[in-house]
Amino acid sequence: MQFATLTTGQVPGVPTLDELRGLKPLQQPEWPDQDVLDQVISELRTLPPLVFAGECDDLTTKIGAVARGEAFILQGGDCAETFAGVTAENIRAKLRVLLQMSVVLQYAASVPVVKIGRIAGQYAKPRSSGEETRDGVTLPSYRGDAVNGFDFTPEARIPDPNRLRGVYNAAAATLNLTRAFTTGGYADLHQVHAWNTDFVKSSPVGQKYERLASEIERALAFMRACGATSDEFRTVDFYASHEALILEYEHAMTRIDSRTEQPYDVSGHLLWVGERTRQLDGAHVEFLASLSNPLGVKIGPTTTPEYIRALIDKLNPKGVEGRLTFITRMGAGKIREALPPLLEAVRDHGSPIAWVCDPMHGNTYETPNGYKTRNFDDVMDEVQGFFDAHQQVGTWPGGVHMELTGDDVTECLGGGEELVAEDLVNRYETACDPRLNRHQSLELAFLVAERLRGAQA
Repeated sequence: MQFATLTTGQVPGVPTLDELRGLKPLQQPEWPDQDVLDQVISELRTLPPLVFAGECDDLTTKIGAVARGEAFILQGGDCAETFAGVTAENIRAKLRVLLQMSVVLQYAASVPVVKIGRIAGQYAKPRSSGEETRDGVTLPSYRGDAVNGFDFTPEARIPDPNRLRGVYNAAAATLNLTRAFTTGGYADLHQVHAWNTDFVKSSPVGQKYERLASEIERALAFMRACGATSDEFRTVDFYASHEALILEYEHAMTRIDSRTEQPYDVSGHLLWVGERTRQLDGAHVEFLASLSNPLGVKIGPTTTPEYIRALIDKLNPKGVEGRLTFITRMGAGKIREALPPLLEAVRDHGSPIAWVCDPMHGNTYETPNGYKTRNFDDVMDEVQGFFDAHQQVGTWPGGVHMELTGDDVTECLGGGEELVAEDLVNRYETACDPRLNRHQSLELAFLVAERLRGAQA
């Protein structure tokens, strides 16, 4: 598979950077040195693709099955990746928990699971405020390692275009190791017990997982005895996704596929536009509309049926199955009322849309001791509300989109460990928003599996 190297920035069929800038894109860094930025962009345009068009097309096909009610999406990873987090252990831990969750869903609910990571590109974050104040000192907000540094110093918070090179290098290293894990034996279904480390074995949800893993092991042994073996038990298809936020980086990573002569953003397989940047006449939607990648759009509780139909017409005018996924982020208290009218509008529109629930972003609050957190009960309730809404309308609940980690962090309250606000001081490690830890992620997977069985009935 070949891509044209585009050094001029003129990508056929894609708006130029100047045209996108003319639309006044939101949530963009104020780069201090245009010459340095131009140099970095020119360099990125010459670098090899991080993903391939054929892989993007394969994911579109798989999401098409989700839109038809024949598969389920599991999408998860860090709120904001960091350059320092690009280690073998961190990548393995994230992949491990996603593999465990997918096994729970596939085996307990008997549904194919499309595995997508918030990985290898989630280095930039939109912020509700451009500034942050601590102890009377005000500095620019941290916008992710793609833009500036986490340390609360004037020097660290200056946007640096050279960090975009770091995004490419970190994403390349992450994808390289992820592919090694998913094709080199680590993702083998025969490893279901090996994925369960001691700290999970000691928890109730870990013990529940162990019982399921034993059932899978017996089933695999039976199939081997019958002479039935398959490479599909030994490897998995795993895809990378991120929010396409920093337009200079995403535009520089756009190439023309020589097979189809169509443009693809080769920084990731699936790209999404966030709640803050999905204006119909905005730069982000205009850019994504020109790509051939599968796309996602975050949908909040104020979204109207008229607006969502207009989004479909803009981003998927040809009605391609798997092209467009709506990722709902309503909040536990709003989803049962806000989601059904949107489901009905899309159903009546007739476009094949996949629906995914993000139960994280609508349930964030700050504790009295100053930590941004989420309550696991709220997360679970929003997932329940997502399934309730689809059951009411008669549509397919197509997936979940989680901010999670494979580590034993203390960032979200509740769950089987019954974490409380005082526990947050122990291992609060996120660079931005709180993530589910491994215990909580597995708990959620078992809940989703139960609801999926009901949705198939």
